[in-house]
Amino acid sequence: MAASEPSGVAGVLLAAGDGSRLGQPKALVKLDGQSLASRGVALLSSGGTAPVIVVTGAAELGLPGVITIHNPDWRSGMGSSFTVGLGAVPDGCQAAVVALADQPLVGPEAVRRLIAAYRGGASVAVASYAGKPRNPVLIAREHWAEAARLAAGDVGARPFLRAHPELITLVECADTGRPDDIDTAEDLDRIRRLMTGTPAPPSDGSRPRPARG
Repeated sequence: MAASEPSGVAGVLLAAGDGSRLGQPKALVKLDGQSLASRGVALLSSGGTAPVIVVTGAAELGLPGVITIHNPDWRSGMGSSFTVGLGAVPDGCQAAVVALADQPLVGPEAVRRLIAAYRGGASVAVASYAGKPRNPVLIAREHWAEAARLAAGDVGARPFLRAHPELITLVECADTGRPDDIDTAEDLDRIRRLMTGTPAPPSDGSRPRPARG
């Protein structure tokens, strides 16, 4: 277990799932030669969080320079990983930015903006894209206990955010990246095309699946 010195804002990467619809753990999927877990760590560290905590489950991840914590209850869903991740943040950190390993198009500038909002007085800051709240999310330590208590099943911060809209500062990040999820092989192919600028194949007339909220 290794990590850089706490900076006041930690990064928590949720990377425990087995990728049942994808056919393999998402954290191990590679894009441009880099695993989604490694990309998530780079997102958080480049965005200014330290240390970075990676919550594992279905797959072992040997990532340098991070705090790796295994969630033994990873099969129960994201909620347990969210709780385990917050619980592993060192005492010196008063806020955490939580990101998902399956959103590789999110840019580090989004993390920087959330931290800037926190420095400006926000206790809960949520990245939004064209006005729609998505990920990553920053939560100050004072709210962690309630956020963890409300997390359950396959949801992390969402129940807490819905219960306390008055706390939320939306931070527009549409110009910094995209929050597209990778849940299926089709999602993975679409994101690879977006990264390389490859045109999509001819449509069969069906509508694309919206990103998970």
